[in-house]
Amino acid sequence: MNEPALNGAEQSVSKARLRLWLKLLKASSLIEDEIRRRLRNEFNWTLPRFDVMSALARSPDGLKMSEISQMLRVSNGNITGIVDKLSEEGLALRVAVPGDRRANLVRLTPKGQDVFTQHAEVHEAWIDEILSGLDAEDVDGMIGRLDRLSEALEEGK
Repeated sequence: MNEPALNGAEQSVSKARLRLWLKLLKASSLIEDEIRRRLRNEFNWTLPRFDVMSALARSPDGLKMSEISQMLRVSNGNITGIVDKLSEEGLALRVAVPGDRRANLVRLTPKGQDVFTQHAEVHEAWIDEILSGLDAEDVDGMIGRLDRLSEALEEGK
């Protein structure tokens, strides 16, 4: 199937969208790499571990493994290893779901909540530092534009 040829203005916008995509990837990667490095150096943690604990901290009643996987867009296998390690360290626990012998909910323990709260505060300070080159107007403008982008992408599904 042949696509209609783009005129000059459409080509220019198409190329600009491609550059935007690449710049979004680069900025995201730079931030993520720095957060990964700091988590490893400061806490001997991984970003996926932080993300799992963050998801559990937002869901005090617990989450099924499949729910964590969906939230973080990773496989159940990846989540299982992280939850196993968190459980061994006394930071999370599995609780049976009444009426469903195969399902467990995963929750942070009080120790896990305390540890995550401390790490989340440090994480927030890191993000503030990393993005300190942006003023309030820059931040508000970017949030507005990224919200608009997210809405357009959700509508396109």
